[in-house]
Amino acid sequence: MAELVYKQIITDLKNKIFAGEFADMKLPDERSLSEHYQVSRSSIKRALSKMAREGIIFKKRGSGTFINPLYLQSESVFNYEEGSNLGVSDNFKLNGKKPQTKVLSFKVISPNDTLRKNLFLKPGEFVYKIKRLRLFDDQPFMIETGYIPIKILPQLTHDHLESSIFKYVQATLKQTASKSFMSISAEPSTMEDQALLKLKPNEPTSVMEGIFFLDNGTPFEFSSMRLHYKFAKFNTFIDIN
Repeated sequence: MAELVYKQIITDLKNKIFAGEFADMKLPDERSLSEHYQVSRSSIKRALSKMAREGIIFKKRGSGTFINPLYLQSESVFNYEEGSNLGVSDNFKLNGKKPQTKVLSFKVISPNDTLRKNLFLKPGEFVYKIKRLRLFDDQPFMIETGYIPIKILPQLTHDHLESSIFKYVQATLKQTASKSFMSISAEPSTMEDQALLKLKPNEPTSVMEGIFFLDNGTPFEFSSMRLHYKFAKFNTFIDIN
């Protein structure tokens, strides 16, 4: 319960930050925040410590806690909360807009050797091949191609693909897809990229590719995501110490 509380505080503070409620770029002190949220000081400390590690805020000794101005200028399209599902529907947002999904294809295939190795499949086991177009309102931003072992989700249907597969996994398997090994690169856009993402022939595509794992360590999905370059922004915070 305590873990849920501190995450709720982080979410609310982020919303307030982007709503401009801290005009002086300074957060209230821990005691004031504790009274406002009616929680213990330890919950506030945990929330602020995590926000500081992510580079959202910084503490200045003797002066208080301030909002990092670069965080406001460089908000990433991908907003992931530790311990939550990694799905696009759950974590991709843009100025308050939630993504929409258009299913391009859904079929069963026999995996090649690379897919079989990536998903730890035995010979003769099949996977779903799912291709979806992601949009913010009517603006396409990503082509997502995923491969999921049928044995993990034998009842998966076309209707499930129009919303969050990861939420369906959570409801069905009582597991979350909360870990991933991901590589990020850039490539010249293909003709399909240009048609679906509305790119010009000389405009590039960002590629995110990786394996998603369930809480119990089971490889759940191999996914390749091709993003419009305008949405290919991912922030991180580095501690030089």
